[in-house]
Amino acid sequence: MVREAKREDLDGILKLYLCLHETSVPELTEHLTAVWNQILSDKNHHLIVNELDGEILSSCVCVIIPNLTRNVRPYAFVENVVTHSGHRGKGYATQCLDYAKAVAEKQNCYKIMLLTGSKEQTTLDFYTRAGYNCTDKTAFIQWL
Repeated sequence: MVREAKREDLDGILKLYLCLHETSVPELTEHLTAVWNQILSDKNHHLIVNELDGEILSSCVCVIIPNLTRNVRPYAFVENVVTHSGHRGKGYATQCLDYAKAVAEKQNCYKIMLLTGSKEQTTLDFYTRAGYNCTDKTAFIQWL
């Protein structure tokens, strides 16, 4: 079932992020709790999960960004797309991206942007099949 994250999903999401790029589950500190509460209360921040039998198998984040161009229409940014390594290739992440697209359309966004650090052709092909292209824009990153 694809849905937006609930308060009790934090542990499952943090464990899922071990399949993304994290190397450990962070300690439940006051700072982590404050960030989690901020995410849950932000109407423009959509942490989307795909759950099966009580286990979060896939997730992505979709942030709606207010904008003064394009007839004052917002745009969406998708990040942290991940599926548990034992459940890849079954459509779970595609369902999360479809949910994110529906959120963006409902908010009248004029585009959705997605960045990936992967150079794996299978990953790039996955994003292409999901409707994204890598030819319209050039992304630059400055790590802080």
